[in-house]
Amino acid sequence: MTVEQPLRIGILGSGNGSNCEAILRACASGQLPGQVAAVISDSADALILQRARQRNIPATFVGPSQFKTKLEPELEQQIVSLLHTAKVNLVVLAGYMRVVKSPLLTAFAGRIINVHPSLLPAFPGLKAWEQALNYGARVTGVTVHFVNEGIDAGPVILQQPLAILPDDTAESLHQRIQIVEHTLLPEAIRLFALGKLQITGRRVQILE
Repeated sequence: MTVEQPLRIGILGSGNGSNCEAILRACASGQLPGQVAAVISDSADALILQRARQRNIPATFVGPSQFKTKLEPELEQQIVSLLHTAKVNLVVLAGYMRVVKSPLLTAFAGRIINVHPSLLPAFPGLKAWEQALNYGARVTGVTVHFVNEGIDAGPVILQQPLAILPDDTAESLHQRIQIVEHTLLPEAIRLFALGKLQITGRRVQILE
């Protein structure tokens, strides 16, 4: 996949933005050849917006919405317009708690990635670490994948397993999963930035 340079990243998030912070640090250190050009949240008081504003990155709340799991098409179209204005090449969902629909999927086809706290296809959806713990799984992990119309169903870019410890709680497991996320997500973005990801059907080939 040829990537327009320099890579300009648009981040969508709903919460405190720890993955956003990991991406910002990777860009600042030179590990990730790109820059965050826009941060957008569906929550007006989300910490992710504060993180961006502290670095003078355009940070915008889009909403409110009458739905809990998606945005109205006109609101999602507003996000598309903001991303286009910021000349974004890649959209990253970093703790974004909405299902992405056609306005965004169409505008950025093959250019939206998401990080999910399980080894997909196991435990899609919300609070995947709790799902794994309650199921009695011995191993879970982190998946970074391209986004399609399904829920946590797009082609997998990278995965990393993580053992569930006998004394793990939902909180302790989530904390350890986030540590993995903060490494795996910037690495997937780096591979995208270097044009090393090629999608063929459901498979993502990492080019040498």
